[in-house]
Amino acid sequence: MKLPLCFYERPNVVQISRELLGKYLFTHLDGVQCGGAIVETEAYAGRVDKACHAHLNRRTRRTEVMFGPGGRAYVYLCYGVHALFNIVTNEPGEADAVLVRAIEPTLGLEAMCARRQMAKVAYRLTAGPGVMSQALGIGTQHNQTDLQSDLIWIEDRGMVLGPEEIVASPRIGIDYAQEDALLPWRFRIRDNPWCSPAR
Repeated sequence: MKLPLCFYERPNVVQISRELLGKYLFTHLDGVQCGGAIVETEAYAGRVDKACHAHLNRRTRRTEVMFGPGGRAYVYLCYGVHALFNIVTNEPGEADAVLVRAIEPTLGLEAMCARRQMAKVAYRLTAGPGVMSQALGIGTQHNQTDLQSDLIWIEDRGMVLGPEEIVASPRIGIDYAQEDALLPWRFRIRDNPWCSPAR
């Protein structure tokens, strides 16, 4: 069952980021369905977080989707190469989002390998936000996609994680965010082999 809009519309992006662990991210693109369990996320809070693209109410063509309703995709290019998949949360105007960094692939493995030009399933297939998006077929053309659609969506399949199974640590690649770079807003399933490198 797809996660309802009310899941995304809540005000606490850090809580949502944690609760997305163990949910299943799916795409139905190019005629094939692919997906897997979310094993790593990062939270970004527009109001208070210097690492967030929309910090200090920064509205640009890229960030405009973050100011819209929760439950939509925010997909942007990192370094002009990698499409990164984020989920907009909160109510319109608040500009919060969760970056999905990695999934444990379970469906559409052949298609994901083909997109990644890999001969077989291996760790680097979906362990990292750029390669994950590539494997799932997600690109910038999917920015603003409604996650209630049949293109990209998230399901709750009943996986329950205890607090001891979740690792919280600082986010990656945001040294520019000064003290906010130290916030423990990166969440991973403990010992899951599909998480991106610890750094």
